[in-house]
Amino acid sequence: MDNIPRTLSGFSQSTPYLLVPFILLLISTGFASGFGSMGPISAAFGQDGFFCAIDASGKQAVICWGKSNTTLTSSSSSSSSSNPSGYSTNIPPMAALSGGDGFMCGILANTSQAYCWNLIGSGTDLVPPVFRTNAYSHIAAGKNHVCAIRGSYYSENDSGSVDCWDIVRTSSNSLTSKQSDMFYDHTMTELVFKKIVSGEGFSCGSVREGGVVCWGPNSASLGVSGVSDEFVALASGTGSLCGVSEASGEVKCWGEADSFLAPPFGTRFVSLTAGAQYFCGIREDNHGIECWGSFNSSLIPKSSGFFAIGSSDLITCGIREDNLVLDCWFANVSSSPDYDPPLQLCSPGLCTPGSCGQGKFTFNASILDEPDLTSLCLRKDLMICSPCGSNCSEGSFLSSSCSANADRVCTACSLCQNSSCWDVCRLQSSVDVQRKHQHQLHKLLIIVASSVSGFLLLIIGWWLFPRVIATKNEEGTKKQFASCICKPELETEANIDSYPFVSVASCPGEAQVFRLSELKDATNGFKEFNELGRGSYGFVYKAVLADGRQVAVKRANAATIIHTNSREFEMELEILCNIRHSNIVNLLGYCTEMGERLLVYEFMPHGTLHDHLHGGLSPLNWSIRLKIAMQAAKGLEYLHREVVPPIVHRDVKSSNILLDADWGARISDFVLLTPNEKDIREDVRTDVYNFGIVLLEILSGRKAYDRECNPPSIVDWAVPLIRQGKAAASIDQYVALPRNVEPLLRLADIAELAVRENSSERPTMSDVALSLELLVKDGLIL
Repeated sequence: MDNIPRTLSGFSQSTPYLLVPFILLLISTGFASGFGSMGPISAAFGQDGFFCAIDASGKQAVICWGKSNTTLTSSSSSSSSSNPSGYSTNIPPMAALSGGDGFMCGILANTSQAYCWNLIGSGTDLVPPVFRTNAYSHIAAGKNHVCAIRGSYYSENDSGSVDCWDIVRTSSNSLTSKQSDMFYDHTMTELVFKKIVSGEGFSCGSVREGGVVCWGPNSASLGVSGVSDEFVALASGTGSLCGVSEASGEVKCWGEADSFLAPPFGTRFVSLTAGAQYFCGIREDNHGIECWGSFNSSLIPKSSGFFAIGSSDLITCGIREDNLVLDCWFANVSSSPDYDPPLQLCSPGLCTPGSCGQGKFTFNASILDEPDLTSLCLRKDLMICSPCGSNCSEGSFLSSSCSANADRVCTACSLCQNSSCWDVCRLQSSVDVQRKHQHQLHKLLIIVASSVSGFLLLIIGWWLFPRVIATKNEEGTKKQFASCICKPELETEANIDSYPFVSVASCPGEAQVFRLSELKDATNGFKEFNELGRGSYGFVYKAVLADGRQVAVKRANAATIIHTNSREFEMELEILCNIRHSNIVNLLGYCTEMGERLLVYEFMPHGTLHDHLHGGLSPLNWSIRLKIAMQAAKGLEYLHREVVPPIVHRDVKSSNILLDADWGARISDFVLLTPNEKDIREDVRTDVYNFGIVLLEILSGRKAYDRECNPPSIVDWAVPLIRQGKAAASIDQYVALPRNVEPLLRLADIAELAVRENSSERPTMSDVALSLELLVKDGLIL
């Protein structure tokens, strides 16, 4: 009972009330803590539980967060957080971490000595004096004891004998330490260990001679004796142990079966952690998460892989491989309370000496877009070796294999251009469609079976179903969907508003008139493989002109030509040719031969903002995002104020903001109408509102409207957070955070003004453009 947490780290004020029903259930079914192995992120368990992780500052500093999201930073960190609860923040740099019941232990980055602390105080008080000067290569905290392997952490020969000590809870609920009698075994002094883990009343370790050895008062119940396998990873619960076999990469478990019920079969893993009644591991192929035991698998993030994970009683936190941002999720709470880890970039692994070897790559700090950061380790001779991925998650394909200095690269299926990825993406699409329609058929059969005419309808359904599947499978190669963890994949069907455009010189005084034969040659006869997008207007093709210029050719379909007379088309041409601005996609020329309506535009090599935010292209760092926001605002301001008569876009969205060769923003696809003055005033306000939605997309990385998210509208989700002073919760956690997040909070305020329900309260586009320009000029985001 004393292991049941009253509150857990990072919860909102309402959290304890939300957890009451679940905690009562745990009391009635028996509750236990679990313990993970040593790593760059770990958790202390129980009522005084908290998480810690080594940050990505290059100083191996430690960031910890506890109850009510109280953030504790090490003394060597570049900034320190407020500390209203009086917790100590004097945590020195660490080489590795391991958590026990209400306390955390680590190996000091500078001396390899053990160092243990809890929320109330920190220091070496929780390491007995007899062990304080020893150097250790590995450490493992259990429920109320710690074991560590002697030897320098930074020595390539990291094997040695084991020291163990007890962590004792006094009558005043404080913690002390003493040399352990229960965990002293003279036979252990004769063995040389490579790695260890600790649970409740036992410790286990891989020995140099091969196999696993366990000791302690509860070790016999595990049934590990006689195990001769080598293991690349170990993790222990209170009464159980799981390991990843070095030979097969598969999981093997011992001890209390309830906590490792149905471990995965045939799946290779690279890392393990343990919670209260469950284990989780990082898959070798796509670095995704799989859990077994008492765990709600629907809560596991599906949109990204992970470098490292650690578990508390009910919560697992991980370090995402695409941006090193922390992500946490509950084990068994269907409606999880808010749990927000700090906005901190964390180390993807442990700093070690020597080369990485086969199946691993050396992590390169340059991908963090921090010019002053050359390494994530204190010493130049150290490196972080991360496991290679061999495959990609659903909706993407493997476009580059892992090398010595970089992991494999996964690319969204929407960008599949040749036969090397067609089979993978089509298979994924086919499987998704099959599952969807099998599910729909299952629901249909239940309804039909309950009706009077069920039998007849069932026959009809079985006759129609193969034909529906055949039709949908063809559609499935064009369109895919992914589940939403508030960072869903983009629909892969391109549309006319989403064609990628390469900047070329603007046409002189008037638009160039192209011959139809020229544009046919430039587009290879308007062949499908040159198609960039399609929509209600027609098709867009990539073209290379005879002089070598790359352009985009927009070809009207028959319906567009029928519904737009030649005079209207000429008026549009006149307006388009006179529009010239660095933040507008400029018209270069046109062709009207043989009844065709062809418009030739600048080509934008970096595609649309929408594709980068939601579709698997490069996610864009914050400097580029703010520049795009400012330049797009200037483009709209130009249409509203400088064009005569003013042009109201009427369809402002992220897919209509294109990116040129210099990552400059260009506005495209505005509607060419001649409204009256009253309409212009109101529609201009609508443009501002829609641009405010784009700013929220830039800030959060979430789609404007997504049925997979709750609430689906980005305005309904983000605006309440901003108005409550919680704008930080809306910041895109899939992008490396800047050192100063203040500009992002200011961006949130600008967006909130733009989406005010009362249109009279919204700023003008000139006001928005000026605010964003000041934000960029301040340079605070760099």
